[in-house]
Amino acid sequence: MDTIASLFSFITTPVSWVIVQFHSLYGMIFGPDTGWAWGLSIVSLVVLIRICLIPLFVKQIKSTRNMQVLQPKMKAIQERYKNDKQRQSEEMMKLYKETGTNPLSSCLPILAQSPFFFALYHVLSSIASGKTIGVIDQGLLDSARQAHIFGAPLAAKFMDSSEKVASLNATLTDVRVVTAIMIVLMSASQFYTQRQLMTKNVDLTVKTPYMQQQKMLMYIFPLIFAVTGVNFPVGVLVYWLTTNVWTMGQQMYVINQNPTPGSKAQDQYLGRLLKTITAHSEVRSRRKRNIVQAIVAKGPDRNDNERKFVTSLAKAGLAAQPDGTVIKSDTAAAEAESGAAARRQQPKRQTKAQRQAAAAQSGTDKPEQPTDSEAAGEPAKTSLQKGEPQDTKSKPSGKPAAGSARQAKSGQRKGQQRPKHPSKK
Repeated sequence: MDTIASLFSFITTPVSWVIVQFHSLYGMIFGPDTGWAWGLSIVSLVVLIRICLIPLFVKQIKSTRNMQVLQPKMKAIQERYKNDKQRQSEEMMKLYKETGTNPLSSCLPILAQSPFFFALYHVLSSIASGKTIGVIDQGLLDSARQAHIFGAPLAAKFMDSSEKVASLNATLTDVRVVTAIMIVLMSASQFYTQRQLMTKNVDLTVKTPYMQQQKMLMYIFPLIFAVTGVNFPVGVLVYWLTTNVWTMGQQMYVINQNPTPGSKAQDQYLGRLLKTITAHSEVRSRRKRNIVQAIVAKGPDRNDNERKFVTSLAKAGLAAQPDGTVIKSDTAAAEAESGAAARRQQPKRQTKAQRQAAAAQSGTDKPEQPTDSEAAGEPAKTSLQKGEPQDTKSKPSGKPAAGSARQAKSGQRKGQQRPKHPSKK
């Protein structure tokens, strides 16, 4: 770690200068030799760096969303050219160029922070060794060595020996308790940030390998922080914990205000937007009008969340316009109600027994077709008469005909009965 940090020694002077400027400000409030003055100086350094990285963070969000949208196309290219790796790479680069997507954009904030991280590590390691560095002279060095955060010196590490910790006027127990708590908080904040991204801000309708990779990173990154955190000084842990908390808050803001289309977060956001619009019968802010305008412009390409939003507006008697505004429309409400009524009036699906009973009933109710002889005006002959003239005498009512007796037994099969299986006797 010290070797890597020395590679960024060119930036240690600017980093140490920023820390000293914040220390002079907080020193007037909390005292120059307190842990609050030095700790808040490191926190302020993180905030300043992250503010400068906001444009890169916005670019990272756009790149991540473009990668999610392109996953089906990328998968199709891989399947089509799975035996030609060179052509596959060419088609991938062509796709990135056409859509303006850079796969490395999602790593830009981390890469941009790395020089400041290693420069701060180099500064704190020099303080622990009692060496001046950058603009930190001997007086500031002695002040920084006396600064403690909850009993742990800024330059102390979890793996330091008791002798080294004692030279910084601290105990090994205090150092290890403080560093362990900070490592747990650092890993937990990283896990929560990634989990929040996966559960709320991902289009769940698209199942791609990219989602599986993100799910793996959700567990890998906290594990990396937990393993490497034991070698970080307390000051570096303050830096990394602060940047994780900043990232978590920044991610929450993006999820609530600009969610990914098709995600759970978009459904929640459109629900809040619907309540606001229906309460005031108008779209009040320009940003919200832009969102409504984008939904209207999609037309039939809207996702389920957006279709639900438009339908709910119509039920409330409002119609979204192409310019992002809404107007009152009784026609939209009537169409929405008629569509809902049509869905409610759809017949229930019948069971197999009900369908068979209905078919049998329709068969018995069907009128018999006249025979050729009846059509010619001749009397019809039954199968029992066998050509003999029909007996006009009616049979006594007390003795029903055999045919009618057979018809009464509707449950029996006509014709010769098949013998039962021996096992069923």
